[in-house]
Amino acid sequence: MAIIAPIPRGERRRMKKAIQTTKDKDYARRLIALMQLHEGKTIVDVCRIISAARSSVGRWIDWFTQGGMDALHALPVGRPPTLPVSEMCAMLTILVQFSPQDFGYQRSRWSTELLTMQLNDVFQSTVAASTVRRWLPVSG
Repeated sequence: MAIIAPIPRGERRRMKKAIQTTKDKDYARRLIALMQLHEGKTIVDVCRIISAARSSVGRWIDWFTQGGMDALHALPVGRPPTLPVSEMCAMLTILVQFSPQDFGYQRSRWSTELLTMQLNDVFQSTVAASTVRRWLPVSG
């Protein structure tokens, strides 16, 4: 009994080519596992060959059956940003054009702490000064 549906010859060739040319070795491991399953090996044998857990191989099978080869690519690292970064960077460029005295501060030059306080007031957020310091070169 086959574990996965038969893979057409064209797709097998694309998989072999991707295994040879990809720089993402985890992606290559996933493809190798599916090629081994297509050849008739059991999940336990495949797990031994590629040093992966059975649950991982099962997950890869699900990804492949649902989305094909493209579904085996790794997802981007990290979580998506929750702050409106582009709007905040645009606001930073506008704020820097003014003086802090225009906003009621006694200082004549901006500091990242003052910029942070102003951004947090405008956007009702809790951005840290270190984050604003990281955004300043990006926003110009």
